[in-house]
Amino acid sequence: MNAKAQAVITTIPMQEASLDIWSSKYQLKTKTGEPVDKDINATYERVAKALAEVEKKNLRDKYMKEFLWALQNGAIPAGRITSNAGAEAHKPATSTINCTVSGTIQDSMNDILEKNHEAGLTLKAGCGIGYEFSTLRPRGAYVAGAGATTSGPLSFMDIFDRMCFTVSSAGGRRGAQMATFDVHHPDVIEFIQAKREDGRLRQFNLSLLITEDFIEAVRNGDDWHLSFPVTQKEADDEGLDLTDASQFVYRDFPVQEGYVVNNEGKVACRIYKTVKAQFIWDTIMTSTYDYAEPGFILIDKVNQMNNNWFCEDIRATNPCGEQPLPPYGSCLLGSVNLTKFVEYPFTEKASFNYEKYRKVVGTFTRMLDNVVEINGLPLGEQRHEITYKRRHGMGILGLGSTLAMLRMPYGSDESVKFTEEVVREMAVEGWRQSLALAEEKGPAPIMDDEFEVTPKMMTKCPKLAEDGIKVGDKVKGKVLHAKYSAYMGRIAEVEPELVAKLAEKGGRFTHHTSIAPTGTISLSLANNASNGIEPSFSHHYARNIIREGRKTKEKVDVFSFELLAYRHLVNPGAMPFSDEDDKKLPSYFTTSDDVTPTQHVDIQAAAQKWVDSSISKTANVPTEFPYQDFKDIYLYAYDKGLKGCTTFRFNPEAFQGVLVKEKDLENTMYEFTLDDGSKVTLRGNEQVEYDGEIHTAANLFDALKEGTYGKY
Repeated sequence: MNAKAQAVITTIPMQEASLDIWSSKYQLKTKTGEPVDKDINATYERVAKALAEVEKKNLRDKYMKEFLWALQNGAIPAGRITSNAGAEAHKPATSTINCTVSGTIQDSMNDILEKNHEAGLTLKAGCGIGYEFSTLRPRGAYVAGAGATTSGPLSFMDIFDRMCFTVSSAGGRRGAQMATFDVHHPDVIEFIQAKREDGRLRQFNLSLLITEDFIEAVRNGDDWHLSFPVTQKEADDEGLDLTDASQFVYRDFPVQEGYVVNNEGKVACRIYKTVKAQFIWDTIMTSTYDYAEPGFILIDKVNQMNNNWFCEDIRATNPCGEQPLPPYGSCLLGSVNLTKFVEYPFTEKASFNYEKYRKVVGTFTRMLDNVVEINGLPLGEQRHEITYKRRHGMGILGLGSTLAMLRMPYGSDESVKFTEEVVREMAVEGWRQSLALAEEKGPAPIMDDEFEVTPKMMTKCPKLAEDGIKVGDKVKGKVLHAKYSAYMGRIAEVEPELVAKLAEKGGRFTHHTSIAPTGTISLSLANNASNGIEPSFSHHYARNIIREGRKTKEKVDVFSFELLAYRHLVNPGAMPFSDEDDKKLPSYFTTSDDVTPTQHVDIQAAAQKWVDSSISKTANVPTEFPYQDFKDIYLYAYDKGLKGCTTFRFNPEAFQGVLVKEKDLENTMYEFTLDDGSKVTLRGNEQVEYDGEIHTAANLFDALKEGTYGKY
């Protein structure tokens, strides 16, 4: 009976939109467009074979079968792996890595342009990339070499933005970038408001690096100094009194060379302006409420919980925020589709098969570790990072769909408990595999290297002193990783002997878990199971997709996986919003609008406890959600120990999202001015013919406003 119930789930027909996305994104084709992968299973066979080729020759057939089984039972490698693994004959210059972060951008024209060049090569290989731009001096600051003042970091971000658009327009995957910016920087307000200008920085996601001292300054009503480092040359030439606390402040800064640094490793910074912390906070909140950006990265928490706390200072993330990475850091991703493990769905006997889940996670861990050997990264520094630390990010997708199949409303106490359990099981099984793989193939090289203990390390980890370790001592990476990282301490609470062995032998990798947004792989390979750890956006909605050859995005109708499954297994006539009793969905069919912001945060916090990297999650709130309540979400996220927080409120005056509800389109009016000066007003979901193509009014308006019409 169990097997039959599971088999029924796997045979739910793929919807047209899912097959369409698979064909356009992941189906391998020749340069003339002829299919190499005849169906989705052929795609899985290609990927399984490519990953098994990494194994010893006599073991390849064995592991190909195991890998193919895992792929058919819920393991879904991220898009770069699925698209590019085993595809060398057709696209040899592509990478299997989704996530990278740029090297630190030094405050010089030469280095800015060099990092722009490196980013172009990275994007061309199909990778996303993140950068911190608050290492560049503020607008109006004097540049001695040029004898003039600088135009500031935002103007240089425009260069990276155009480069990204040009590279992605030349063919291949749409470019993805993240720009992070420190809340201490004098141009922070300009960064917060940058996207208010139509069409500006649209190839970027924007996130602020929020520090604990800033949050406390907001809560206490304190002043906030906006500052930037002074060079040693400036201090000497100008005879600066760096002890004058009214003009200078020492703070953490990612670059030390050339600047004035004290004994604690903090950099002397000139105070450009002092404002109330609350003023910056209100500016952030207003922008986030209206424009859904910038996001929050709680950077102190990121570094406190980093497994590589002893050798990394993280300042940037990948484009969706789930991978905080050091300079030139790289990480590969994969997700497990939770809907594959639900037995007796939608019944009182509904349950989750943890035994099968752990088996898939175990096999998938080996698969992702093998990807390191076929990374295809374009820069030597990137290749070193991924082979030295071997970090990967395994996550989950379909949580919202799975909760519905288990009859649990998303955000309920039982759903929070399930979320923590399912992520904890993934984490612990992953570290079991890390030990086993290290014993079989050897640990990550970082584990056997020795690291000299610094004063900063002693401050970060007081336990070092408790154990008699002193400044200047040398300690193996495996000990600093397994015994002294805060996250591995949590794993030790569950399996102390496992962590003790990892400290003794070293693990195969430094990081194992990360929850990505999984938008495209969820829609395609998972038949529109809910994204990542999100609830379903809606059970029937429109998705705006970029279609090659079209001048605007195309609106495509899609159904949630749980609705398809419910109609297939329980009630073929069921539909959301139906007033007819025999067609109504059960109350546990939750969508994003049904979930309160605190429930979103509670789910994320439950997962974050067992995720060693980070989580990409968006708290969707209705357009009419009160601003005062909205402002509280971010402080609540901080208090719950999250590493980041992002919200989205549909605001047609600013932009359209990728996912759009029909009622939002119908209720939004768009005004077009014709060549003769007359005006036409259309509802967002109305069809309009323009330039020989049919578009929705909303997509046409958005493309014309943003300057993207005809440029996809």
